[in-house]
Amino acid sequence: MAKKGKVSDRQKEILGYIWANIQREGRPPTIREIGEAAKISSTSVVSYNLNKLKEQGYLEREKEVARGLRLTERAQALFATSTPATLEDVVNVPVMGYIVAGEPVESFDSYDADDTVTISSSMLPPRSEKLFALRVRGNSMIDAMVADRDIVVLEPAQEARDGDMVAAWLPERQEQTLKYFYREGDMIRLIPANPNMEPIVLHASEVQIQGKVKLVLRTPSPV
Repeated sequence: MAKKGKVSDRQKEILGYIWANIQREGRPPTIREIGEAAKISSTSVVSYNLNKLKEQGYLEREKEVARGLRLTERAQALFATSTPATLEDVVNVPVMGYIVAGEPVESFDSYDADDTVTISSSMLPPRSEKLFALRVRGNSMIDAMVADRDIVVLEPAQEARDGDMVAAWLPERQEQTLKYFYREGDMIRLIPANPNMEPIVLHASEVQIQGKVKLVLRTPSPV
């Protein structure tokens, strides 16, 4: 059971940074990144504050994993009550269909021009006019805070850096998938964020990057 206690201003700042990083990058930050953002030079001090947040029921933490942080429903509720943006501060992003966070399946469903999501512009990177969104099926990215029924917002891209979460088209298989991208010489490794699932390893010629995840919109679990 979570302990009751007052969350310090520093801990609120850390919690907010973790939330914002997940929304922007689709994954939690590292301990070092949290320290840099909160201007804390000692990683042990960062760990102390993360443990306090865990004790109070705001975080789940896997100590042996570099980005092993997950916000609990209690933490998400804090941000769900924030003041909504004004109409001048929002943009509509087209939803281009579904992508599987699991075993790859066929490409995007037919595009419905009326299907959009409204997002605060403050949550998006600059020059975001060409962003598109996909609805997620499956739980292979669950440890990256991307669950079944969530929506990922992507920036169109044909190239990716190691560690980017990408939508990848596999032309030889005629399949689409959502995974972390890593290049290994002439090979591409597409890695799930789920220890129960295996990575997909293919020659670079068999992988086409279509977009990089910039934002994850969580969908409440059905009652």
